Amino acid sequence: METFESLVRAEFRPENTYLNTATSGLLPARTLAALQEATAIRAAGRPLDPLFEDVERARAAFARLAGVPASRVAAGPSVAAQTGLIAASLPAGAEILTAEDDFTSVVNPFHVRGDLKVRAVPLERLAESVRPGTALVAVSAAQSADGRIADLPALREAARAHGARTYVDFSQAAGWLPIDADGYDYTVATTFKWLLGPHGAAFLVVPEDLGELTPLLAGWVAAEHPWDSCYGPVAELARSARRFDVSPGLFTYSGVHSSLTLIEELGVAAVHAHDLALADRFTRGLARLGHEPLPAPGSAIVSVPGLGSKQAELSRAGIQVSDRAGNLRASFHLYNTAADVDRLLDALD
Repeated sequence: METFESLVRAEFRPENTYLNTATSGLLPARTLAALQEATAIRAAGRPLDPLFEDVERARAAFARLAGVPASRVAAGPSVAAQTGLIAASLPAGAEILTAEDDFTSVVNPFHVRGDLKVRAVPLERLAESVRPGTALVAVSAAQSADGRIADLPALREAARAHGARTYVDFSQAAGWLPIDADGYDYTVATTFKWLLGPHGAAFLVVPEDLGELTPLLAGWVAAEHPWDSCYGPVAELARSARRFDVSPGLFTYSGVHSSLTLIEELGVAAVHAHDLALADRFTRGLARLGHEPLPAPGSAIVSVPGLGSKQAELSRAGIQVSDRAGNLRASFHLYNTAADVDRLLDALD
């Protein structure tokens, strides 16, 4: 019987101490094989049907992780593109509530509209800052810079009380933190971080009634019958969230599907326990060294003020972390071990 450790060992053989999943996750061996097979199909001139099927398999796998039907999941290229779709649906003058210094892809499309009222407050005050007239609250489930986790249940209740819609980016959470996409109007997640996929895919979950979104980027793949909609205006848009699809990078989705199968086999609950145990080990080790990370309880991301300048030195020593806003950011995922944590602590000592 395969265990968590044996499954992981079979998929990953990093050449260094990689503690930087919050920037980009490692690709599993099965994903590399899927990418190679996808390119071989193109190179050989074989029919591309299996690659289009992988798009639907990836959509279905993400839907299972998100706890929603696949009919509510749209496939796009990036979080910024999906946020832009939501920003375009809002009426002029609408108020958007965001967290201060949230990731740019989550907030900037609202700013560039130019005719929306974007209000930013500290993450800890987000729920209490929802007010009558707030049209949408947009926030990352886990903050990229420091790993802080938003109080999503409180936000959900506050938004409902004031009639506001919610938009939650799970890019720094999907794969290690359970997702309850059904509790929010819109959710999004890129796949190249904790979901371990290639770059170039982001899933958007929309309401059952498809919300108030206009499929501005709709091409032939957004049709109810795509292969009958290659020329002229689309006669009928898909009756599901697929109407918001952008023509997919087929290689990417073949890789994403394979990566998601690994997450499903391991189980998000097991990954969550593994990642947080390592983050806790690092936090306790920092205390012994006289360092205190930024408060981010329950997060797999740990950021330490004042140590960001050590990133280049650590990289030369074969330890991959990030420098974010002057903080040293370490992020712990399923392929990391206690030995990885201890090596980073030794290097910081």
